[in-house]
Amino acid sequence: MRWTLLVLLVLMTLLLIPAEVAGKRSRRRGRGRGRGSRWWGIAHVGEPSNLVLDSRHSNSIKDSAYPGINVPLRRKQRRLVRANPGSLLAIAKGMKMAIAECKYQFKDRRWNCPTSDYARGKSTFGKIVHRGCRESAFVYAITSAGVAHAVSRACSEGIIETCTCDYRNRGPSGLDWQWGGCSDNIEFGYKFARRFVDSAERGRDLRFIMNLHNNEAGRVHVSSEMRRECKCHGMSGSCTVKTCWMRLPSFRDVGNNLKDRFDGASRVMVSNHGNFEHLRRRKYRFQLKPYNPNHKPPTRKDLVYFEKSPDFCTPNPKLGVPGTIGRQCNDSSIGVDGCDLMCCGRGYKTEVREESERCSCTFHWCCQVKCRICRIKRTVHTCL
Repeated sequence: MRWTLLVLLVLMTLLLIPAEVAGKRSRRRGRGRGRGSRWWGIAHVGEPSNLVLDSRHSNSIKDSAYPGINVPLRRKQRRLVRANPGSLLAIAKGMKMAIAECKYQFKDRRWNCPTSDYARGKSTFGKIVHRGCRESAFVYAITSAGVAHAVSRACSEGIIETCTCDYRNRGPSGLDWQWGGCSDNIEFGYKFARRFVDSAERGRDLRFIMNLHNNEAGRVHVSSEMRRECKCHGMSGSCTVKTCWMRLPSFRDVGNNLKDRFDGASRVMVSNHGNFEHLRRRKYRFQLKPYNPNHKPPTRKDLVYFEKSPDFCTPNPKLGVPGTIGRQCNDSSIGVDGCDLMCCGRGYKTEVREESERCSCTFHWCCQVKCRICRIKRTVHTCL
C-alpha cells in the first residue's frame, strides 16, 4: 500500500511540474512581447535637460523634475549612454520626434497613433504594440529612425562628447564645388541606434525577428536618404565655388517614406527553423518569407508583420483601442478620413460650431502686432 502511494505521488509530480513550468513560460512570454519598448518612456519625463541615470535604480533613468518616473533600461543600454555623455538628450529628442511624426501620419486614420501617460505605468503607444500587426511595425520603425536621426544630428551639433561632424567626405569634388563644412554623422548615429534600440529586444520567436527587421528598416530609411547640401561662395553671390556637405533628410520625409511602407507592409513567416537556433550568433541574418507565396520577400526597407490588425472601429480594452466614436471626419472625402470609413458605417452627426480666432493682424512700428478677434462658424462632422 505504501509503495503504491509513493508511485502515485511520483507520477503526479512528473505530470504536474511540466505543466506548471510550461504555464509559467507562456505567461512570461506573453508579458515580454512588448518589453523591448519600455525605453520609449524617455519621451515622457519632462525636459531632456533633466534626464539623468538613477543611482538608486541602476537599471533606470529618472527625471529630476518628476522623481516618481523611472524608465527601465537594459544593461547594454545603460553602458552605452554612460559611455557617450549627451546621448540621452538625443534619444529623448528622437523619441519626441517619432511620436509627433506618428501622430501626424495617422491623424486621419481609424488608428491615430494614440499615446498613453507613461506616469501611470502604461506603454507609450498603448497595448497595440503587444500584437505583431502593421501598426506595431510602423511604431518600431519610426522610433528606431528617430534615435538614428537625432543622434546623427547631435554629433554635428556637438551635443554628444564622443562624436563630431562626419569628415569622411574628403575625396574628389565636382567641377564647381568642393567638400567641406560639417556633415551629419550618420555612421555614428546608425551604429549607436542599432546597439541601443536592438539591445532592448529579447526572444527567439517570430515577434523578436519582426521587431529587429522593423527597427532596421527605420534606420535604413534615415541613412539611405542622406543628401548633399551646398553653400555658395564668391563676389556678390556669384557662386563661383560651392562648399558641400552631407545632410540628413528631414524627419517628415522619413515619416512619409515609412508611411508608404506601412501601406504596403508584408505579412511574413519564418523561412526555416534554423532562424531560431542561430539568432544569437547570426542576429541579423535571418530570412523571412511572405505569407502569400506569390509575393516577393521583404527588403531591408520594407515593414513586416504577421498578425492582422483589429478594425479599430469599436473600443477594445484588451488592445487599448478607443474606437472611432466621437472622432471628426470629412463628409466629402471617399478616403480613409471620410465619414463612411472613419465611422465604420455607423453614421455621423453634423453640427455648426462658433469659434474665436485672431484675424486682420497688422504690424505697428516698432515692434507690435495687433489683431482683431473674429467669430467664425465651422461645420463639424462627428462619428456616432
